[in-house]
Amino acid sequence: MKTANTPSDQRFFAVLNAGSSSLKYSLFAETDDGRLERQTSGGIEGIGSPSPSFTAYDSDLYRMDGHRWEYPAKLDTLLSFLIEWIERFLAPNHLSAVGHRMLHGGTLYDEPVIVTPEVLAEMRTLVPLAPLHQPRILQVIDAIIERYPGLCQVVCFDTSFHKTNPPISRLYGLPRSLSEKGLIHYGFHGLSFEYVSEELKYIDRHAALGKTIIAHLGSGASMCGMVNGKSVATTMGFSALDGLVMGTRCGQLDPGVILYLIQHEKMGAKELETLLYQDSGLLGVSGISNDVRDLIASKEASAKEALDLFVYRVVRETGSLAAACGGLDTFVFTAGIGERSPEIRKAICRQLDWLGIELDERANRLGELKISAESSRVSVWILPTYEELMIARHGAQLASLHDRQKTA
Repeated sequence: MKTANTPSDQRFFAVLNAGSSSLKYSLFAETDDGRLERQTSGGIEGIGSPSPSFTAYDSDLYRMDGHRWEYPAKLDTLLSFLIEWIERFLAPNHLSAVGHRMLHGGTLYDEPVIVTPEVLAEMRTLVPLAPLHQPRILQVIDAIIERYPGLCQVVCFDTSFHKTNPPISRLYGLPRSLSEKGLIHYGFHGLSFEYVSEELKYIDRHAALGKTIIAHLGSGASMCGMVNGKSVATTMGFSALDGLVMGTRCGQLDPGVILYLIQHEKMGAKELETLLYQDSGLLGVSGISNDVRDLIASKEASAKEALDLFVYRVVRETGSLAAACGGLDTFVFTAGIGERSPEIRKAICRQLDWLGIELDERANRLGELKISAESSRVSVWILPTYEELMIARHGAQLASLHDRQKTA
């Protein structure tokens, strides 16, 4: 692959999203009018498993390539494979920048940044804030620096969008000395909320400038209350464990439960981490699955109970966010469950009729853009999220700045 200094008629931007067991990518090309169009996407699943696999899709999301390792390949091996695959796809073009989603920016970062040695050193100090996510992302950044030291890399933080939350909303009732060390309310899924809020401006500008709640409902789930397109409150807090019940995460939990587990169940830090991140949520409550589709299909009482709890938490948090916004004009569903489960959307909207929400049952069943009835006081929408495109947009903007600074 050529470096970013190589002349080209078109700029290309890669987005890498490193998860605990996956490495996803998207590749975008910049058009003559400045738009970004996806060329290919996909990634590697099952990192750490006996047989990880790679799948690539074209711009229309048709499968175009695949590979499977018959051994538990290390991340370095898998990353090299992915980069080389992107090289072959791009040839003879080159990348202008690589963008990364970083979960936690702490108190240091409230906007996307270009990776420099100083930034990299500061990001390493944030690892304790998100020990399951940050190290993997940093490992990917390090590998690209080693392979392509001249390539511009941009990091986008999932916490940045919530920098507009009122200072009082970010405090916990802890000693000030701990708050000053960064133990405050941050919020996450910011890139998703940012993208959806921008899309809402094109669809219904009046709604976007009003009082809006966006429900990012996926395996990881959170909600954001916005006024005039700015975040004023969100359900996740210091970590991605807070707020809603999720696929395998517990959501809001009385701290006394943790004390009990330590003192009486003799659980250590690692056991608690596994319990709260991997064994709780829909999976833990149902004892069946973390997948809403499996639970809807199940006849077990525990499956229904898990779904009822999921809906209940969304409804309760909606009331809290509406209070923070001073009312509600618009409600938006996004992410996997929000975009694809008419059953969950219907259950949530039925319990929010006190807010003036009236569902158009047919539109909801068909997954149309607007699913509220014309008589509904609150408009309800389904807007697919696209975090990768949001990262690519930030990457393109900062890469242009990077190039200007190099030629100045």
